Amino acid sequence: MKKKFFIALSAVVVASLAGCGGNQLSGQDLDPNSTPSANPAAVENAPLSGAPVPVGSLDQPVLMAKIDNSPEARPQVGLNEADIVFEELVEGGLSRYLVVWHSVIPTEIGPIRSIRPMDPEIAAPFGGAITYSGGQQRFVQMMIDTGLDNVIHGQSGTDAYIYRSDTMVSPHDVIVRAKSLMETLSDLAPPAPAFEFAGDGATPTAMEQGKEAGRLVTSFSAYNSPSWEFDSESGMYGRLQAGGQADVDQNQQQLTARNVVAQLVDESSEYGYVPHARVVGTGVAWISTGGKTVEAIWTKSQPDSMTVFTLANGETIKLAPGRTWIELVPTTSGYFEAKRR
Repeated sequence: MKKKFFIALSAVVVASLAGCGGNQLSGQDLDPNSTPSANPAAVENAPLSGAPVPVGSLDQPVLMAKIDNSPEARPQVGLNEADIVFEELVEGGLSRYLVVWHSVIPTEIGPIRSIRPMDPEIAAPFGGAITYSGGQQRFVQMMIDTGLDNVIHGQSGTDAYIYRSDTMVSPHDVIVRAKSLMETLSDLAPPAPAFEFAGDGATPTAMEQGKEAGRLVTSFSAYNSPSWEFDSESGMYGRLQAGGQADVDQNQQQLTARNVVAQLVDESSEYGYVPHARVVGTGVAWISTGGKTVEAIWTKSQPDSMTVFTLANGETIKLAPGRTWIELVPTTSGYFEAKRR
């Protein structure tokens, strides 16, 4: 029986993010105390984050990776420099990430792991390249059939870009030299926009029409319920692991997002014990920005199309410029809650 999904509102007022909520430059938050330059550098908005980046820095393709989220794989490398992170259910109630970088390419990313059957449908619309450690041959072939550049650990010619870290335990130790790899992919096209963002002077949809919700719980299984806490000062959501401890990156900085999307997806059993999130179709989503959450509808018409998020009246959701985490919450084994605290 499917679980119910709801917003549970209790009693703390959360201050919402002022303005459009986007103050990123090249993936890093700007210093609010810095003195503006008399001759500021020309900027343009990144297609996957909506954030302003220096003109000319977007003439590169997307790099994606399947990133491990086992306890032994933490802290991961490069997550706080991503434009978009998808979290998905895998075997045993655990989750893994499919991570998308474009406006900033970290020096290294990882640890990478094997792909799952929904990954080709998630990755296809972004174009560019994807790196991972392998997987069942049928899933690997599905990814190859997307037309993306597949950079697979152990594949001929990858030794210069993929290595095993001597500070991590196998198989949670495969690291990618992302910047070096990107130098070989310059002939690939940049991505199309992924979302609609609130521009200068505009208010993101969740902040305009949503309910206050400073704590988000995205449960994938009975023992895997990571959560997010909104910080009104920074306007960011900070990620917590299932046990409540801060989820951090390789620099011991808490993982953060400007927008958190809980996309409720059915799981099929067509591949036996390997879950397959049904990301093509339509369903319910909850969009959280600036300490507020609004109910939405998600629609993905075909595997190589972007997912569109709308209100019930058909209005397209506007996100705040910045990093977006998309939690593919399973309707069969998980649930989503948004609380005032």
